[in-house]
Amino acid sequence: MTPLVGVDHVQLAAPTGCEPAARRFFGDLLGLDEIEKPPVLAARGGVWFRLGAQELHIGVTADFAPARKAHPALRAGSTAELEALAARLEAAGHAVAWADPAEIPGTHRFFVDDPWGSRLELLA
Repeated sequence: MTPLVGVDHVQLAAPTGCEPAARRFFGDLLGLDEIEKPPVLAARGGVWFRLGAQELHIGVTADFAPARKAHPALRAGSTAELEALAARLEAAGHAVAWADPAEIPGTHRFFVDDPWGSRLELLA
């Protein structure tokens, strides 16, 4: 039996100066609410968001390289919300790539890159 009970947060790496783009992409486009970082950690840069009961942390790394394969999968509340989110991302200039529905029956999903080229999966 494991003492682990869930996921508290996921951290994505981003380059120095990422905060304005993170707020536009994760806040404005994906609709996540920003949460305040503890002061000691805020001095390091980056930005945190609420994601349901969990958090999504964008952390600054000096030697940043985008993650092209490893990725978080973020769940939308419904297929209609997922499709609306895809349309909003595309309208803002972010290409979405829909996955083949036969890969995971009953799941609709697409991939999109964050502002720094790291892969994200969004699904319903």
